[in-house]
Amino acid sequence: MSNVRNVAVVGAGSWGTALALHLARKGLHVGLWGRDGDHVRSMQAEGCNARYLPDVPFPETLKATSDLEGLVDRADRVLLAVPSSGFGPVLQRIAPRLGSGGLIWATKGLDLDTTRWLHELVLEELGTDRPWGVASGPSFAGELARGLPTALTLASPDSDFAEDAMAWLAGGTLRVYTSDDVVGVQLGGAFKNVLAIAAGVSDGLGFGANARAALITRGLAELMRLGAATGARTETLMGLSGLGDLVLTCTDNQSRNRRLGMALGQGQSLEEAIAAIGQAVEGVSTARIAVAKASALGVDMPICGQVARVLFEQLPPTVAVEELLSRDPKPEF
Repeated sequence: MSNVRNVAVVGAGSWGTALALHLARKGLHVGLWGRDGDHVRSMQAEGCNARYLPDVPFPETLKATSDLEGLVDRADRVLLAVPSSGFGPVLQRIAPRLGSGGLIWATKGLDLDTTRWLHELVLEELGTDRPWGVASGPSFAGELARGLPTALTLASPDSDFAEDAMAWLAGGTLRVYTSDDVVGVQLGGAFKNVLAIAAGVSDGLGFGANARAALITRGLAELMRLGAATGARTETLMGLSGLGDLVLTCTDNQSRNRRLGMALGQGQSLEEAIAAIGQAVEGVSTARIAVAKASALGVDMPICGQVARVLFEQLPPTVAVEELLSRDPKPEF
Protein backbone atom coordinates (compact mmCIF):
# COMPACT_ATOMS: atom_id res chain seq x y z
CA MET A 1 0.00 0.00 0.00
CA SER A 2 3.05 2.28 -0.19
CA ASN A 3 1.51 4.26 -3.06
CA VAL A 4 -1.90 4.72 -1.39
CA ARG A 5 -2.20 8.09 0.31
CA ASN A 6 -5.63 9.46 -0.58
CA VAL A 7 -8.84 7.44 -0.26
CA ALA A 8 -12.32 8.53 -1.31
CA VAL A 9 -15.16 7.10 0.76
CA VAL A 10 -18.41 7.68 -1.11
CA GLY A 11 -21.38 7.64 1.22
CA ALA A 12 -21.66 9.52 4.53
CA GLY A 13 -24.11 7.25 6.28
CA SER A 14 -23.09 5.40 9.42
CA TRP A 15 -21.22 2.62 7.59
CA GLY A 16 -19.36 4.87 5.17
CA THR A 17 -18.39 7.18 8.03
CA ALA A 18 -17.16 4.27 10.14
CA LEU A 19 -14.96 3.04 7.29
CA ALA A 20 -13.66 6.57 6.71
CA LEU A 21 -12.80 6.92 10.41
CA HIS A 22 -10.95 3.61 10.37
CA LEU A 23 -8.90 4.54 7.30
CA ALA A 24 -8.07 7.99 8.64
CA ARG A 25 -6.81 6.48 11.89
CA LYS A 26 -4.45 4.38 9.81
CA GLY A 27 -2.83 7.59 8.59
CA LEU A 28 -4.48 7.81 5.18
CA HIS A 29 -5.94 11.07 3.92
CA VAL A 30 -9.65 10.38 3.57
CA GLY A 31 -12.35 12.38 1.85
CA LEU A 32 -15.91 11.49 2.83
CA TRP A 33 -18.62 12.38 0.33
CA GLY A 34 -22.24 13.00 1.28
CA ARG A 35 -25.09 13.83 -1.09
CA ASP A 36 -26.84 16.16 1.39
CA GLY A 37 -25.12 19.55 1.35
CA ASP A 38 -26.50 20.56 4.76
CA HIS A 39 -25.24 17.31 6.26
CA VAL A 40 -21.78 17.83 4.77
CA ARG A 41 -21.61 21.39 6.10
CA SER A 42 -22.62 20.11 9.52
CA MET A 43 -19.81 17.53 9.46
CA GLN A 44 -17.32 20.17 8.38
CA ALA A 45 -18.39 22.54 11.14
CA GLU A 46 -18.70 20.00 13.95
CA GLY A 47 -15.84 17.67 13.07
CA CYS A 48 -18.02 14.58 13.36
CA ASN A 49 -21.05 12.93 11.79
CA ALA A 50 -23.54 14.18 14.35
CA ARG A 51 -26.45 12.60 12.49
CA TYR A 52 -25.20 9.01 12.72
CA LEU A 53 -22.07 8.77 14.90
CA PRO A 54 -22.16 11.87 17.13
CA ASP A 55 -19.71 10.62 19.73
CA VAL A 56 -16.82 9.84 17.36
CA PRO A 57 -14.74 12.89 16.34
CA PHE A 58 -13.04 13.03 12.95
CA PRO A 59 -9.23 12.75 12.86
CA GLU A 60 -7.40 15.62 11.17
CA THR A 61 -6.91 13.46 8.08
CA LEU A 62 -10.68 13.00 7.51
CA LYS A 63 -12.53 15.72 5.60
CA ALA A 64 -16.16 15.80 4.48
CA THR A 65 -17.03 17.08 1.02
CA SER A 66 -19.96 17.41 -1.38
CA ASP A 67 -17.68 17.49 -4.46
CA LEU A 68 -17.97 13.90 -5.64
CA GLU A 69 -16.16 14.23 -8.95
CA GLY A 70 -13.26 16.19 -7.47
CA LEU A 71 -12.91 13.72 -4.62
CA VAL A 72 -12.71 10.73 -6.95
CA ASP A 73 -10.28 12.55 -9.27
CA ARG A 74 -7.84 13.07 -6.38
CA ALA A 75 -8.14 9.60 -4.87
CA ASP A 76 -5.67 6.73 -5.16
CA ARG A 77 -8.43 4.31 -4.12
CA VAL A 78 -12.24 4.57 -3.98
CA LEU A 79 -14.54 2.88 -1.48
CA LEU A 80 -18.28 3.03 -2.22
CA ALA A 81 -20.62 2.69 0.77
CA VAL A 82 -24.01 4.05 -0.26
CA PRO A 83 -27.32 2.19 0.27
CA SER A 84 -28.25 -0.24 -2.50
CA SER A 85 -31.02 2.10 -3.66
CA GLY A 86 -28.40 4.70 -4.62
CA PHE A 87 -25.65 2.37 -5.79
CA GLY A 88 -26.37 2.43 -9.52
CA PRO A 89 -26.74 6.21 -9.93
CA VAL A 90 -23.63 6.98 -7.88
CA LEU A 91 -21.64 4.31 -9.71
CA GLN A 92 -22.56 5.90 -13.03
CA ARG A 93 -21.26 9.27 -11.80
CA ILE A 94 -17.90 8.00 -10.60
CA ALA A 95 -17.17 5.27 -13.17
CA PRO A 96 -15.67 7.60 -15.83
CA ARG A 97 -13.28 9.02 -13.23
CA LEU A 98 -12.02 5.79 -11.70
CA GLY A 99 -8.39 5.08 -12.46
CA SER A 100 -6.34 1.92 -12.26
CA GLY A 101 -6.89 1.79 -8.49
CA GLY A 102 -10.32 0.34 -9.19
CA LEU A 103 -13.31 0.18 -6.88
CA ILE A 104 -14.25 -1.47 -3.60
CA TRP A 105 -17.84 -1.34 -2.44
CA ALA A 106 -19.26 -2.11 0.98
CA THR A 107 -22.94 -1.93 0.04
CA LYS A 108 -25.10 -4.87 1.11
CA GLY A 109 -27.98 -5.52 -1.24
CA LEU A 110 -28.93 -5.91 -4.88
CA ASP A 111 -30.07 -3.46 -7.52
CA LEU A 112 -33.69 -2.70 -6.70
CA ASP A 113 -34.82 -1.95 -10.24
CA THR A 114 -33.37 -5.00 -11.97
CA THR A 115 -32.73 -7.43 -9.04
CA ARG A 116 -29.20 -7.87 -10.41
CA TRP A 117 -26.13 -8.42 -8.26
CA LEU A 118 -24.17 -5.23 -7.75
CA HIS A 119 -21.08 -6.69 -9.40
CA GLU A 120 -23.12 -7.00 -12.60
CA LEU A 121 -23.71 -3.24 -12.53
CA VAL A 122 -20.01 -2.69 -11.87
CA LEU A 123 -19.01 -4.88 -14.81
CA GLU A 124 -21.40 -2.97 -17.02
CA GLU A 125 -19.92 0.41 -16.01
CA LEU A 126 -16.23 -0.46 -15.60
CA GLY A 127 -15.78 -3.22 -18.15
CA THR A 128 -12.91 -5.61 -17.61
CA ASP A 129 -10.04 -3.10 -17.59
CA ARG A 130 -10.45 -1.75 -14.07
CA PRO A 131 -10.44 -4.05 -11.03
CA TRP A 132 -13.13 -4.23 -8.37
CA GLY A 133 -14.17 -6.08 -5.24
CA VAL A 134 -16.86 -6.22 -2.57
CA ALA A 135 -16.35 -6.12 1.21
CA SER A 136 -18.92 -7.66 3.54
CA GLY A 137 -19.20 -9.34 6.91
CA PRO A 138 -20.55 -9.00 10.45
CA SER A 139 -19.97 -5.30 11.00
CA PHE A 140 -21.97 -2.75 12.96
CA ALA A 141 -20.84 0.74 12.03
CA GLY A 142 -20.77 2.04 15.59
CA GLU A 143 -18.37 -0.66 16.76
CA LEU A 144 -15.90 -0.15 13.93
CA ALA A 145 -16.14 3.60 14.42
CA ARG A 146 -15.21 3.21 18.08
CA GLY A 147 -12.24 1.02 17.21
CA LEU A 148 -13.70 -2.31 18.32
CA PRO A 149 -12.46 -5.49 16.60
CA THR A 150 -14.19 -6.26 13.30
CA ALA A 151 -13.59 -8.77 10.50
CA LEU A 152 -14.70 -8.61 6.86
CA THR A 153 -14.38 -10.70 3.73
CA LEU A 154 -13.23 -8.97 0.55
CA ALA A 155 -14.20 -10.79 -2.64
CA SER A 156 -12.74 -10.09 -6.06
CA PRO A 157 -12.09 -12.17 -9.18
CA ASP A 158 -8.61 -10.56 -9.29
CA SER A 159 -6.42 -12.02 -6.54
CA ASP A 160 -3.73 -9.35 -6.93
CA PHE A 161 -6.30 -6.61 -6.54
CA ALA A 162 -7.77 -8.36 -3.49
CA GLU A 163 -4.33 -8.48 -1.87
CA ASP A 164 -3.77 -4.78 -2.62
CA ALA A 165 -7.17 -3.83 -1.24
CA MET A 166 -6.61 -5.89 1.88
CA ALA A 167 -3.32 -4.05 2.46
CA TRP A 168 -4.81 -0.55 2.55
CA LEU A 169 -8.17 -1.48 4.07
CA ALA A 170 -7.04 -3.78 6.88
CA GLY A 171 -5.07 -2.87 9.97
CA GLY A 172 -5.63 -1.75 13.52
CA THR A 173 -8.81 -3.39 14.74
CA LEU A 174 -10.07 -4.37 11.27
CA ARG A 175 -9.08 -7.77 9.91
CA VAL A 176 -9.80 -8.57 6.26
CA TYR A 177 -9.89 -11.98 4.57
CA THR A 178 -9.88 -12.41 0.80
CA SER A 179 -12.08 -14.58 -1.41
CA ASP A 180 -12.92 -15.01 -5.08
CA ASP A 181 -16.57 -16.00 -4.39
CA VAL A 182 -18.15 -12.71 -5.39
CA VAL A 183 -21.72 -14.06 -5.56
CA GLY A 184 -21.48 -15.86 -2.22
CA VAL A 185 -20.21 -12.81 -0.36
CA GLN A 186 -22.95 -10.63 -1.84
CA LEU A 187 -25.66 -13.22 -1.23
CA GLY A 188 -24.93 -13.53 2.46
CA GLY A 189 -24.67 -9.79 2.97
CA ALA A 190 -27.96 -9.06 1.21
CA PHE A 191 -30.36 -11.80 2.21
CA LYS A 192 -29.41 -12.04 5.88
CA ASN A 193 -31.24 -8.72 6.30
CA VAL A 194 -34.54 -10.38 5.41
CA LEU A 195 -33.92 -13.13 7.95
CA ALA A 196 -33.03 -10.54 10.60
CA ILE A 197 -36.49 -9.03 10.13
CA ALA A 198 -37.94 -12.50 10.77
CA ALA A 199 -35.88 -12.91 13.95
CA GLY A 200 -36.99 -9.47 15.11
CA VAL A 201 -40.64 -10.32 14.49
CA SER A 202 -40.25 -13.49 16.54
CA ASP A 203 -38.70 -11.61 19.44
CA GLY A 204 -41.25 -8.82 19.13
CA LEU A 205 -43.96 -11.44 19.56
CA GLY A 206 -42.16 -12.75 22.65
CA PHE A 207 -41.43 -16.19 21.22
CA GLY A 208 -38.10 -16.57 23.00
CA ALA A 209 -34.59 -17.83 22.37
CA ASN A 210 -35.60 -21.26 21.07
CA ALA A 211 -37.59 -19.75 18.22
CA ARG A 212 -34.81 -17.27 17.41
CA ALA A 213 -32.22 -20.03 17.18
CA ALA A 214 -34.51 -22.09 14.95
CA LEU A 215 -35.11 -19.13 12.63
CA ILE A 216 -31.40 -18.45 12.31
CA THR A 217 -30.64 -22.08 11.54
CA ARG A 218 -33.47 -22.60 9.08
CA GLY A 219 -32.73 -19.19 7.57
CA LEU A 220 -29.19 -20.33 6.93
CA ALA A 221 -30.63 -23.38 5.18
CA GLU A 222 -32.53 -21.01 2.87
CA LEU A 223 -29.33 -19.08 2.11
CA MET A 224 -27.56 -22.35 1.35
CA ARG A 225 -30.28 -23.47 -1.06
CA LEU A 226 -30.21 -20.15 -2.87
CA GLY A 227 -26.42 -20.26 -2.89
CA ALA A 228 -26.43 -23.70 -4.50
CA ALA A 229 -28.74 -22.39 -7.22
CA THR A 230 -26.60 -19.30 -7.93
CA GLY A 231 -23.14 -20.84 -7.79
CA ALA A 232 -22.09 -19.57 -4.37
CA ARG A 233 -19.78 -21.80 -2.38
CA THR A 234 -20.95 -23.49 0.82
CA GLU A 235 -17.86 -22.42 2.76
CA THR A 236 -18.54 -18.78 1.91
CA LEU A 237 -22.04 -18.96 3.34
CA MET A 238 -20.63 -20.63 6.45
CA GLY A 239 -18.08 -17.84 6.80
CA LEU A 240 -18.04 -14.20 7.88
CA SER A 241 -20.23 -12.82 5.11
CA GLY A 242 -22.81 -15.58 5.52
CA LEU A 243 -23.30 -17.19 8.91
CA GLY A 244 -21.28 -14.50 10.70
CA ASP A 245 -23.39 -11.63 9.38
CA LEU A 246 -26.60 -13.63 9.84
CA VAL A 247 -25.93 -14.26 13.53
CA LEU A 248 -24.96 -10.63 14.10
CA THR A 249 -28.04 -9.09 12.52
CA CYS A 250 -30.48 -11.57 14.04
CA THR A 251 -29.30 -11.24 17.63
CA ASP A 252 -28.29 -7.64 18.35
CA ASN A 253 -30.50 -4.55 18.48
CA GLN A 254 -27.90 -2.46 16.67
CA SER A 255 -29.35 -4.15 13.57
CA ARG A 256 -31.92 -1.89 11.90
CA ASN A 257 -33.52 -4.93 10.24
CA ARG A 258 -33.95 -6.73 13.53
CA ARG A 259 -35.40 -3.58 15.15
CA LEU A 260 -37.86 -3.23 12.29
CA GLY A 261 -39.02 -6.82 12.78
CA MET A 262 -39.41 -6.30 16.53
CA ALA A 263 -41.55 -3.22 15.90
CA LEU A 264 -43.76 -5.19 13.51
CA GLY A 265 -44.08 -8.00 16.03
CA GLN A 266 -45.15 -5.47 18.66
CA GLY A 267 -47.93 -4.12 16.45
CA GLN A 268 -46.41 -1.13 14.69
CA SER A 269 -47.05 -0.57 11.00
CA LEU A 270 -44.22 -0.78 8.48
CA GLU A 271 -44.34 2.98 7.96
CA GLU A 272 -44.19 3.70 11.69
CA ALA A 273 -41.27 1.32 12.17
CA ILE A 274 -39.23 2.76 9.31
CA ALA A 275 -39.89 6.33 10.47
CA ALA A 276 -38.75 5.49 14.00
CA ILE A 277 -35.50 3.94 12.77
CA GLY A 278 -34.75 6.92 10.52
CA GLN A 279 -32.25 5.15 8.24
CA ALA A 280 -32.39 2.78 5.30
CA VAL A 281 -33.59 -0.72 6.25
CA GLU A 282 -32.15 -2.82 3.43
CA GLY A 283 -34.12 -5.95 4.27
CA VAL A 284 -37.42 -4.37 3.24
CA SER A 285 -36.53 -3.93 -0.42
CA THR A 286 -34.43 -7.11 -0.43
CA ALA A 287 -37.44 -9.16 0.68
CA ARG A 288 -39.11 -8.54 -2.69
CA ILE A 289 -35.93 -9.58 -4.48
CA ALA A 290 -35.62 -12.72 -2.36
CA VAL A 291 -39.10 -13.84 -3.34
CA ALA A 292 -38.48 -13.07 -7.01
CA LYS A 293 -35.15 -14.92 -7.13
CA ALA A 294 -36.50 -17.90 -5.21
CA SER A 295 -39.44 -18.18 -7.60
CA ALA A 296 -37.29 -17.81 -10.71
CA LEU A 297 -34.82 -20.43 -9.53
CA GLY A 298 -37.33 -22.84 -7.98
CA VAL A 299 -35.75 -22.46 -4.52
CA ASP A 300 -37.83 -23.02 -1.37
CA MET A 301 -37.41 -19.97 0.92
CA PRO A 302 -40.47 -20.02 3.21
CA ILE A 303 -39.12 -17.67 5.89
CA CYS A 304 -38.18 -14.98 3.38
CA GLY A 305 -41.55 -15.49 1.70
CA GLN A 306 -43.45 -14.92 4.94
CA VAL A 307 -41.40 -11.81 5.70
CA ALA A 308 -42.40 -10.40 2.31
CA ARG A 309 -46.07 -11.14 2.99
CA VAL A 310 -45.88 -9.39 6.38
CA LEU A 311 -44.20 -6.38 4.79
CA PHE A 312 -46.24 -6.02 1.63
CA GLU A 313 -49.48 -7.98 2.03
CA GLN A 314 -50.35 -6.96 5.62
CA LEU A 315 -50.19 -10.57 6.78
CA PRO A 316 -50.34 -10.45 10.60
CA PRO A 317 -47.01 -11.62 12.08
CA THR A 318 -48.76 -14.19 14.29
CA VAL A 319 -50.39 -15.76 11.23
CA ALA A 320 -47.04 -15.78 9.39
CA VAL A 321 -45.46 -17.76 12.22
CA GLU A 322 -48.42 -20.12 12.53
CA GLU A 323 -48.19 -20.92 8.82
CA LEU A 324 -44.46 -21.63 9.10
CA LEU A 325 -45.05 -23.97 12.05
CA SER A 326 -47.86 -25.81 10.26
CA ARG A 327 -45.80 -26.71 7.19
CA ASP A 328 -45.59 -30.41 6.42
CA PRO A 329 -42.90 -32.30 8.39
CA LYS A 330 -39.74 -33.12 6.44
CA PRO A 331 -36.17 -34.36 7.02
CA GLU A 332 -33.80 -31.63 8.19
CA PHE A 333 -31.28 -32.38 5.42
